[in-house]
Formats: sequence, C-alpha cells, structure tokens
Amino acid sequence: MLSDRPYMRHDYPRERTSALTWLLCAIVGGFALQLALGADWLGGRRVLENDFALSIHALRQGWIWTLATHAFLSEPGYLFHAAGIVFCVYFIGRELEPLIGARRLLGLFFSATIAGGLAWTSVHWRLGGSHVGAMAAVDAMLVVFACFYPNRQWDFLLFFVLPVRLRPKHVVISLIVFDLVGLVAYEFMGAARPFAEFTLAHSAHLGGMAAGWIYFRFVHEARWRAFPRLQRAADIDATEPADESTASSSKAPARDLRAEVDRILDKINSHGFGSLTPQEKRVLDEAKDSLSRR
Repeated sequence: MLSDRPYMRHDYPRERTSALTWLLCAIVGGFALQLALGADWLGGRRVLENDFALSIHALRQGWIWTLATHAFLSEPGYLFHAAGIVFCVYFIGRELEPLIGARRLLGLFFSATIAGGLAWTSVHWRLGGSHVGAMAAVDAMLVVFACFYPNRQWDFLLFFVLPVRLRPKHVVISLIVFDLVGLVAYEFMGAARPFAEFTLAHSAHLGGMAAGWIYFRFVHEARWRAFPRLQRAADIDATEPADESTASSSKAPARDLRAEVDRILDKINSHGFGSLTPQEKRVLDEAKDSLSRR
C-alpha cells in the first residue's frame, strides 16, 4: 500500500523543534523579559509580575490566565530559581517526551501548572500573596517518570564531592513528605504571611504531583485498555524473563518494548493505523507474537 511507504505519508519524519525546547525557551525568555523590564533604566517596572504572576488579587479581578502564565516567571533577582527549574525541566523532560509524546508532554506541563495554581489558591485565598515558577509542573513530570522507572538508579556527586545514589520512587516519596510538612507547618499555620511578596508553595507542589499521578493512572494507562492483548504481552515480557541467566539482559529490552508499543498506540489514537511505518507495524506484530507464544 502507498500508505506503507514513508515518502508517501504526510507524517514523513522531519526535523522539528521538540515540545521540550519550546518549554525551555519560554521559561528562559520569561526570565529574560523580567530582567529587562525590571531594569533601572526602565524605571524598575515589574510589568510581567503584575499582569502574569499568580496572585489572589489577580484572580479576584478575573485574570484566570495567571493560573498558567505564572509558570514562565521566576522570582525576580533569583537566578538560581530560574536555573533550577530549567535544569529540572530539561533532564526530566528529555526522558519523558520520547515516552509520552510532545503533545502529551505539553498537556501534562500545563495541566499540572493549573492544578498546582488551583491548589495554591485554595490555601492562600484569605492569606493573599503571589506565586511564580514551574515547580508544580516539574513535580508532575517527576512523578510520571517515577511511575515509568521507579527503581532506576541516579548516581551523582553531591557538591561535586560526595557520591549519592537515589531512586525516583524514593525522591518522590521524600518530596511528598517534605511538602506535606511544609503545607501544615508553613502555609496552614500562617507562616506564609500576607505581606510576603512571593511565598513558598508547598500546596502548589502537591497539586502538581497529584496531577502527574492522575495523568499516568487515568490518561496514559487508559490507552492500553483498548489493546488488552498487547498490554498483557508487554507486561509478561517485562515481568517473566526466560531464566535467571538472561534475566538482567531481558529486563531492559522488555521495558523498551512496552515503551515503544505505548508510543505506537498513542500514534494510532492520534493519526490512525495508516500513519504507522513498516517498522512500527513490525513492532506490533512482535508484541502479538510474544503473547501467542505464551
């Protein structure tokens, strides 16, 4: 069939700017604009913070766009705040985008941002204050990554000296405990005083993590329900290696098979079966054969 030929399809692979790149450019661009518009030679006006930061005052005026736009602002004068967000979005996003796709990455980012903003608003409605930053979206991305790879090992040097080994699931659990304690001790107990310009947002972080879990449980996993045979084949391959001698070598390919089938199913849902390449169709056939051999 002509649709099987890559050069005859409209989705023939092209060099495209990834969704992750657009997100990073928007975050960096927002911080750069903050610095430029807040410069002394412009009178130190904080136009972006006044019109696009999330605040109770803005929401009471009906500026609902601030529920999303606050993610592209950073705390003025705090370079490390913006740098930390960019660092986290890049290193987690580059792992997630191949797994869930560009559109779902953007959907996750904005959904978690809005969910975090709503959670922060519910806590601070009487306290007031303002909130900026994309940490709610970062936490959501981290939760989704931990759902994919809960036991992957992260090795790094703390302060460039001390070797540290972490697992995503332990990082997420630690963040949940930390933010729950902060929510009670800092926000609920009134430590986030209304005269504080930008307050710590444990509530927003928890809202973002909840959005990440809801996405993985009810959106990402939902696509497998339409293809239960493929799900069972991938799960069997991922959990039942042939023997102990090949167990370690088979885990990674099995995990890769599930991720690849997952991506193909998402493409079918979005563009139809005719958009698949011959290689993608072979992957589906391999998954079906794997089930039939069991």
